[in-house]
Amino acid sequence: MATDAELVTQIEAMGGKLAEARASIAKRFIGQDTVVDLTLASLLCGGHALLIGLPGLGKTRLVDTLSTVMGLHGNRIQFTPDLMPADILGSEVLETAADGTRDFRFIEGPVFCQLLMADEINRASPRTQSALLQAMQEKEVTIAGEHRPLGVPF
Repeated sequence: MATDAELVTQIEAMGGKLAEARASIAKRFIGQDTVVDLTLASLLCGGHALLIGLPGLGKTRLVDTLSTVMGLHGNRIQFTPDLMPADILGSEVLETAADGTRDFRFIEGPVFCQLLMADEINRASPRTQSALLQAMQEKEVTIAGEHRPLGVPF
């Protein structure tokens, strides 16, 4: 177990890194310090954030900047009415090898990342929304009876 002095040192180091991250984000995302602070807080807490705003206010740019600054693998899903759960989660495909044998291979969907921007989720079908919300809650998806963990953090 760490001593009090070690914990203080670790907390101060984390505060310095967080200040560097905020400064880097501020170079690209100007004038919305409160939004940046709250988004960073939700990211550090391991939670999810709902970004609401008019078009053109920089929501997508903020998520893209966060993934770059924090060194996270980020994806963006544009939800549409015709989007299916398999389009975001992934699916198994049947492949035939050169020797004629067949085997299933899993192709990951865009939800397999660390930072996901789910854009206009209200436009998706209830089944697709449910698939995303389940992935957010359980931090894993089940495809063909196999549990597949999502990125850490998610």
